[in-house]
Amino acid sequence: MNHVAVVGAGLTGAATAWRLAQHGVRVTVLERATPANPQGSSHGSARIFRYAYPDPFYANLVAEARGHWDELSEAAGIPLLRHVGSLDFGARRDPAHLAAVLTAIGVGHELLTAEQAATRWPGLHVDGPVLWQPSAGVIDAESAVRAMVELARLAGAAIRPDWTVTGFTADAGRVSIRSAGGDELTADHVVVAAGGWLPALAADLPFRLPPLRVTKEQAFHFPYREPVTDWPTTVHISDDFAAYSLPGGRDAEHRGHKVAEFLGGPDIPSAAGNDGFIDPANRQRVVDYVTKYLPGLIPEPYAETTCVFTTTPTEDFVIDTAGPVTVASPCSGHGAKFAPLLGSIVAASALGITPPPDRFRAPR
Repeated sequence: MNHVAVVGAGLTGAATAWRLAQHGVRVTVLERATPANPQGSSHGSARIFRYAYPDPFYANLVAEARGHWDELSEAAGIPLLRHVGSLDFGARRDPAHLAAVLTAIGVGHELLTAEQAATRWPGLHVDGPVLWQPSAGVIDAESAVRAMVELARLAGAAIRPDWTVTGFTADAGRVSIRSAGGDELTADHVVVAAGGWLPALAADLPFRLPPLRVTKEQAFHFPYREPVTDWPTTVHISDDFAAYSLPGGRDAEHRGHKVAEFLGGPDIPSAAGNDGFIDPANRQRVVDYVTKYLPGLIPEPYAETTCVFTTTPTEDFVIDTAGPVTVASPCSGHGAKFAPLLGSIVAASALGITPPPDRFRAPR
């Protein structure tokens, strides 16, 4: 295989291009706008890196991904993972089970009472036991994309921005890829890492994808009441609300906390339906949540943004190869933390080196 085209320059596409270029493959990245653009799922400086998964499969995958983030940060010459720690709590989060999973994989943690957590983090209000992961933190997603794109370029990859893929045809071991501008590119293999635009390309894939739900998620930045260094990230899942929060970093001018309701936005046909508008009802739900559970924040958002989530019914990723086509959709709102590792998995699948894990495979 001499030439691989990668559709999409978000976290997954950029990671795949970097890893393919490391294999000495000729790579062309086709991006409809610019890498990590605001219409997709990989923009901004704040994504949660956490080990706590109830499923040991994903917890182990995070532990493996950590070394890949260290490799990327060293190669890029900039820190991309900031350790601020993470808290998990709520009736449906089951901190005790999460602690057992982390014990089994050797990740350091503490299981705290609500009173202990309140003493340690007075700006937070928790409603039960809390799992503390000190080695968790925040990923700078946009900087990671730009770093991987640049590393791929330095290794010989070609980057084509403003090249919107409208479809492709696989024939006799080659792939012809069409653009909205009427251009065509031929490659030996194509990796489709189109994120929220994947539904528009699904008809050309040699797979039966699981149902993909695309939603327009909304996040809000709230100022700290008191000067702080680093608040931890939080994942809170109760019987009536699911929310996450993290230091907003560059997106929030380093003076506020990012808070969002998990899957609180409306369904849209694809990422093209992300109009950037904020739903006032969603904003009010998050403001009410901050008032109750994050009293160390002033419950008045000073910045807000939208982001696209592409979710499968099981929340598993979809990564598979058939002939000259690989699909790479590490979606469901939790793929960012695995990015450089997923690039290795996708590249190995596309090159026929190692198949992806069985649970990522798509039905033929």
